[in-house]
Amino acid sequence: VQLQASGGGLVQAGDSLRLSCVASGSDFGTYAVGWFRQAPGKEREFVAVITHTGTTNYEDSAKDRFTISRDNAKNTVYLQMNSLKPEDTAVYYCAADRRALVFITTRAPDHWGQGTQVTVSS
Repeated sequence: VQLQASGGGLVQAGDSLRLSCVASGSDFGTYAVGWFRQAPGKEREFVAVITHTGTTNYEDSAKDRFTISRDNAKNTVYLQMNSLKPEDTAVYYCAADRRALVFITTRAPDHWGQGTQVTVSS
């Protein structure tokens, strides 16, 4: 599966953004899809994942502000980000794997898209 992320941009603190991850392939519905982010000088970190059945899991700081969802008819996963903070500034990557647990354990899913930059000004 190939993934393409979009929707990043420059916003102010408190604003919202919706990231999209569009996947190629007819078996998109069998994949867990998630988001990671990497800020300058920091390690990549897990943000959220949605399984092929719609179960979701979030990193603690994203739990109350971000919502991950999927539309299998459009081969797309969304990350709705509300109440953005400057510390959310990072390159956001979407990723996919048939094994949902890798998002929680190894944090190393098989398939990655290119990143989309999110910059939140204070």
